[in-house]
Amino acid sequence: MKTEHSRAEMIKEISGVNPLKCMKCGKCSASCPSYNEMDIKPHQFVSYVINEDIESLVKSKSLWKCLSCFACVERCPRDVKPGKLIDAARQIVVRERGQNYLLADEIPELIDPDTPQQLLVSALRRYRR
Repeated sequence: MKTEHSRAEMIKEISGVNPLKCMKCGKCSASCPSYNEMDIKPHQFVSYVINEDIESLVKSKSLWKCLSCFACVERCPRDVKPGKLIDAARQIVVRERGQNYLLADEIPELIDPDTPQQLLVSALRRYRR
């Protein structure tokens, strides 16, 4: 298993986010529609990544309660993008559990004519890393 430091670095790399820019204003959490369902709020999630406490994030229900609506991304005055950190942490978990992630060549086999284009773009972005 990877160290907490390497897992935190991987989350930062996948997300493209610098969590050190967070000033803990809480606007991300205030705009989160899943706020009441989360045990670790979006602004706290950023702190966990900074402190390399990835195991706590992996065990939290917040990791899977996030709707990926990116309201937190839009509201952040420092462009920290907590939702992207959460998405990256999910990808780490999926990879560590040994599940295959989607390759671009596999997409055509999985779609039908009614599949929204946004879904395809989202899937490619999410699983090509």
